[in-house]
Amino acid sequence: MSLLCLFTGISSAIALMLGIILAVTLGNPCLEMAQKAISVLLRLSVIGLGFGMSVQQAIDASQNGFLLTVTSIVFTLVLGALTATRMGLTRHAGQLISSGTAICGGSAIAAVAPVIKASPRDISVALGVVFILNSVALIVFPPVGHWLSMTQEQFGLWSAIAIHDTSSVVGASASYGPEALAIATTVKLGRALWIIPLSLLMAVISGGNVRKISIPWFIGLFILAMLANSFIPGVEMFSDDIVEWSKRGLVLTLFLIGSTMTRDLLRSVGFMPMAYGIFLWVAIALSSLGLIMY
Repeated sequence: MSLLCLFTGISSAIALMLGIILAVTLGNPCLEMAQKAISVLLRLSVIGLGFGMSVQQAIDASQNGFLLTVTSIVFTLVLGALTATRMGLTRHAGQLISSGTAICGGSAIAAVAPVIKASPRDISVALGVVFILNSVALIVFPPVGHWLSMTQEQFGLWSAIAIHDTSSVVGASASYGPEALAIATTVKLGRALWIIPLSLLMAVISGGNVRKISIPWFIGLFILAMLANSFIPGVEMFSDDIVEWSKRGLVLTLFLIGSTMTRDLLRSVGFMPMAYGIFLWVAIALSSLGLIMY
C-alpha cells in the first residue's frame, strides 16, 4: 500500500485516509518503524521542496507572514496557559498541546518535552491530540479555502498559521496550488524556528535542562536547496524532478502518519485533552482567518 502512495497519483488526503483506515481496522505491527520513517521522510521531502522555490519567493512570504506568525504564537501560548488547568489538564500536557498548536505540531512537542521533563503519558496524549487534529485539517482546509474563494497567497498563509504539523501544511497547500505551497512551506519553516526560543522559555519556567533543546537542522538544508535553485546554473535541469519526488515522499509520509492512528492511540487521548486541543485550534484558525481575509 505504501508503494502505491509513492508511485501513483494518490493525493495527500487520500493517502492519509488510507493509512487511518488500515490502522483502525488492522492495526500497525510496525508502529515504531513507521514513526522513525515519518521523521526521516518528512525532512527529506521538505528539503527537496526547496529546489522548487526562489529566494525572492521566500523573502516575500517571510515578510507577509512574520507579524502574523509572532502574533499567533503568543496568542496561542497565552490562551493555552490561561485555560489548561481550568479544563482539567496537567501543567505539562497543557504546555505540550499549546506548543504543538502554536508552532509545528509533533516537532514542537518532541522538542519541548525533554526540556520540561514531561511524563510519557503527557507526551503520548499531546501527540495524539495534535496528530488527530492535524489529520482533520489536511482534509478540511482545502475545501474551506475554495468555499471562501481564498487566493493561493491567502490559503498558503492560513495553512502555515493554523495547521499543526509541517506534513499537513505542505499536503494541504500543495493541493491548493504552487504559489500556496511556496508560501505555506516558507512561513511554516520560519515558524518552526521558534521552537528554539520557546524551548528556552519553557526551560526557564519549568527549571528544565537547556542542554536538551533540539535545533531543527533540516531547515538549514531547505535554505541551501533554495539558494542552489536560485543562484547555481544548471540546477533547474533536475530541480523539477526533485520537487516531484519530494511531493511523492510527502504523500507517503502522510500515509505513514495515518497508519499510526491506531485504536490504542485514539483511546489514549481522552475527552478533555481533545476538547482543549480543539478549542486552541479553532481559536487560532478563526482568528488568523479573519486577519488574513479582512
